[in-house]
Amino acid sequence: MTSIPVRDKRTDPALRHPEKQKRPDNPIQRKPEWIRVKAPTSKAYHETRKMMRDLNLATVCEEAACPNIGECWAKKHATIMIMGDTCTRACAFCNVATGIPKPLDPMEPANVAVAVGGMGLEHVVLTSVDRDDLADGGAAHFGGVVRALRSSAPGTTIEILTPDFKDKPGALDLLAQDPPDVFNHNLETVPRLYPTIRPGSRYFVSLDLLRRIKERVPKVFTKSGLMVGLGETREEVGQVMDDLRAANVDFLTIGQYLQPTPKHARIENFVTPDEFEGYAKMARGKGFLLVSAAPLTRSSYHAGDDFAKLRKAREGKLAAG
Repeated sequence: MTSIPVRDKRTDPALRHPEKQKRPDNPIQRKPEWIRVKAPTSKAYHETRKMMRDLNLATVCEEAACPNIGECWAKKHATIMIMGDTCTRACAFCNVATGIPKPLDPMEPANVAVAVGGMGLEHVVLTSVDRDDLADGGAAHFGGVVRALRSSAPGTTIEILTPDFKDKPGALDLLAQDPPDVFNHNLETVPRLYPTIRPGSRYFVSLDLLRRIKERVPKVFTKSGLMVGLGETREEVGQVMDDLRAANVDFLTIGQYLQPTPKHARIENFVTPDEFEGYAKMARGKGFLLVSAAPLTRSSYHAGDDFAKLRKAREGKLAAG
């Protein structure tokens, strides 16, 4: 009898992204030398991976195919993705699987706390899939994980990288009740490209979320990120920077978009290191407390070190003013 192979959504593009199979193939371009990374092989990498599997936790490092996973996991730094590994949206840039999510895991806050304690983290980053199926978009679950961490690891600083919660009533109130140290929500791209790159989201909803959380919890550091290489112009990126500063956002990250599969949005151009330095200079001139702009920059890359820099920059600004 001929056996039927089991198909795994983690490795089978047709199962991970059935909604993207209608899109034409966009062959993945050869990466320039400045953006290539080595495959992960270290012992610490495999230990981190095993811990996540044992505790039934997902990481955006794996699900989004982050190019920095080898470096970060070797240092036992991982961005934990809560509320499952299946997203209710289908963004053209994202490698996270789309479909109908499973119910929330009531043990997840405790398991996250165990993982953070096991890795001895001084700074932890929590993110999630979009959960448009939930009445509050998952805001209360974020709060539960933050509370579990505050209780079990009071010395660990917490950064959350959130969805927009579909602007659902009460979501912001729930987030403000148990605020993190850093509140991160990525705009991802310029407004003109939202209909094709981020069709389930709205630019000004995302921008308003960042503005409102800062108004509600002034002490929290706010942060947002952009991908470049999708066809945006320098002028458009500059306008997004102005919008973020008007929302009093403290920290901006800018990195190169990398196409996960041929079914995803194509790379329009590879931005050079010199161009990234130009973006960084522009952002610093607009008044961000901190800017990270480089080809391999990602929202959570070097997050712990960046948090220390944020605190130092705020202290310096207060002392000067």
